[in-house]
Amino acid sequence: MSRARIRLSGDERARLAAAHPHLVAPPINTRVRVGVIIAVFAGIAAFGFWQLGFNFDRLGSGIAQLAHFVTLMMPPDPGTQLPLYMHALGETLAIAFLGTLGGAIVAFPFGFLAAKNVIPNIFAHFAVRRVLDTVRGVDRLIWALIYVTVVGLGPFAGILAIATASFAELGKLFSEAVEALDRKPVEGVVSTGGSPVEAVRFGMLPQVLPVLASQLLYYFESNARQSTIVGIVGAGGLGLHLAEQIRVLEWQKVSFLVLMMLIMVAVIDFISSRLRFAIIGKSRIG
Repeated sequence: MSRARIRLSGDERARLAAAHPHLVAPPINTRVRVGVIIAVFAGIAAFGFWQLGFNFDRLGSGIAQLAHFVTLMMPPDPGTQLPLYMHALGETLAIAFLGTLGGAIVAFPFGFLAAKNVIPNIFAHFAVRRVLDTVRGVDRLIWALIYVTVVGLGPFAGILAIATASFAELGKLFSEAVEALDRKPVEGVVSTGGSPVEAVRFGMLPQVLPVLASQLLYYFESNARQSTIVGIVGAGGLGLHLAEQIRVLEWQKVSFLVLMMLIMVAVIDFISSRLRFAIIGKSRIG
């Protein structure tokens, strides 16, 4: 349904300004406050650029160098390593899928334990939330470096890195979804003599599962990209070959690997968006 634009006459504008003068002409203190905030942020940004050595000459030369690399990348060519790259693509998808699934399985109970309306004990709730915050504070790339040191090079380290980071992030999202659900079905189960476990099973899960499934699909899509990044530090997949080809300046192979990554992400995004809309549509109909 298209939105119709409302046109106001001069008298209507004047009456609107008289009724709501703070919207038409904000008070001077409000304008000063906004101006001070903008000036502070601009000053912080300028100081940051100066402190970090921002230079327009270096930026211009960098863009010229990047354009030169783009010409070296054309046309994309895997050479004789196409079967190896296809195997690496399968590794990347497996890392994303197994890492997301493993993280979600662990995050599922933690999502309920971190929800205030499931665990009213403030100390238990605080402890679970802080565990999730601590794990979430470490980036996937750092987890990949840790697991490469612990279990060695290969996709297993990538799976563990993706699973660990996804566990904490999904746990927080799951807990917020549980806290936002409607309490009436839960109260209905309890009023009929249901136990707390039955209240969760029949009052909470039917409401929250479509939301969790949608979040899980989105994280699989995101982790498909992240699994390439963790592969650069030795965790297998396309990222490992991408780092190797950049190191030996094989730019046509680099562009082919980048193209494979873009196609992979586009296909996963298309499929997961369709599945998310289907899940959300069915939950609303239900």
